[in-house]
Amino acid sequence: MLGFGTLARDSGVSLGVSVISTATVWGLPGQIAFVELFAVGAPVLAIVLATSMANLRFLPMGLSMIPLFRNDPFFWRWRYLLVAMMSVNTWALTLGRGPSLTDDHRGPYFTGLSITCMTVGVISTALGYLLAGTLPFFITVSLIFLNPIYFVFLFSSVRQRNCILALLIGAVLGPLFHLVSPNWGLPFCGVMAGTAAYFLDRRMGGADG
Repeated sequence: MLGFGTLARDSGVSLGVSVISTATVWGLPGQIAFVELFAVGAPVLAIVLATSMANLRFLPMGLSMIPLFRNDPFFWRWRYLLVAMMSVNTWALTLGRGPSLTDDHRGPYFTGLSITCMTVGVISTALGYLLAGTLPFFITVSLIFLNPIYFVFLFSSVRQRNCILALLIGAVLGPLFHLVSPNWGLPFCGVMAGTAAYFLDRRMGGADG
C-alpha cells in the first residue's frame, strides 16, 4: 500500500481519494485500475466495471472459504460484509489457520485479522502518498516497485508445485509478452503461464506416479 500511495500521487489523484479507495475497493489490482481511470476522467460506470473485473479473483477465493463459516450462524449472516473485508493476506492466513480453530473462533479470527490489515493498509496508503512528495526521485520510483515485489514474495511462499511453476514461467514470459503488447501482455501472460503450469504439474505428477 506504500507503493500504491506513491502511484496514486504520481497519477494526480488526491490524498482523500487514494485513502478512500483503499478502504472501499480493498484490492490492489482494482485500486490501480481505479486510480488510472479516475486520473484520466473515465466515466463512473467504466471505473466500476474495471475495478470489479480486476478484483474478480476474489470470487473463487470467497467460495473456498464458505465451509469455514457455514456452521457459525452469526458470522454466516454477515458473510457479505466479511467477504468485502477479505484480501489475499487474510484469505491465505484464514485458510491455513481456520481448519484448526473451532467454529465459533473462526469468525472473530478472520474479522480481527481483516480489520488489522485494512487499518494498516489505509495508514500505509497515506504514508506512501505523503512520502512521495518528500523523498528523492529514485526512492519514490522504488516505492512504486513494491507492488510487484510484494506479489512475488506472496506467491513464492506457497508450497504447491503448480503455483511455483506458474510464478517461474510468468517471470520468464512476462517481459516478452510486454514487448509484444504492453496493453494486453499481462493478462495473456497470466493465462499462458497458468495453463502451462497446470499441464506441466500434471505431467510431472504422472511421471512420479
